[in-house]
Amino acid sequence: MSNEDSDSDGTRLSGPSDERQQIDLRDREYAIYRCVDCNNVVLTMQDCDGGMTCHGETMEPVTESTLGVRTPDIRQVLLDAFGLPKAGLDICLCVIGDGPLSPGELADRLDYEEGTIRKYLNELVEFGLLQKSQLNRESGGFVNVYHSIDLDEMREETLVGFYVWAGEAASLIEEANLTKEDYRGADTEDGLNEVFWEQFAGKRSHD
Repeated sequence: MSNEDSDSDGTRLSGPSDERQQIDLRDREYAIYRCVDCNNVVLTMQDCDGGMTCHGETMEPVTESTLGVRTPDIRQVLLDAFGLPKAGLDICLCVIGDGPLSPGELADRLDYEEGTIRKYLNELVEFGLLQKSQLNRESGGFVNVYHSIDLDEMREETLVGFYVWAGEAASLIEEANLTKEDYRGADTEDGLNEVFWEQFAGKRSHD
């Protein structure tokens, strides 16, 4: 296979000369540990004195990613992990950076209709990333303004949310691996894709 081959659907497959590189994990803000006796792998954002343990045994640090995972972009993480559409993400980041802001002020800064901005603001408040308060006008009355939640609270909430997303992704990978094992031991004329999706759909329908 060449460095860049096309799949049957036209998708480009990455090869050794692609921009993806092996990642050295020894100087990262996070750490990954694996158990030497089982398949358990854990991620931590804190420096754990003495390392992590699994069933009473010290886990070994993982020092590199042999898959050459592409370093993510913060926008893409929020889009993928939290399901935020681009418009919602633009509005959220604008409020976090420049808030508190009213829907009208956001419309002046961003290329979105005020009605669209109000819709996403309500969703972001419900989601837990933004807060709404009322600001009294000098001329009388009040206007709704939006601002970000406490940064420490946001950090914790978004990390927990991301770990939930990552856990769901890890579960999918585990299901795929188990299905691959079943496929290798089965006498079937169907390809792995058909077997996997049939089993996967069946498991999900019982959840």
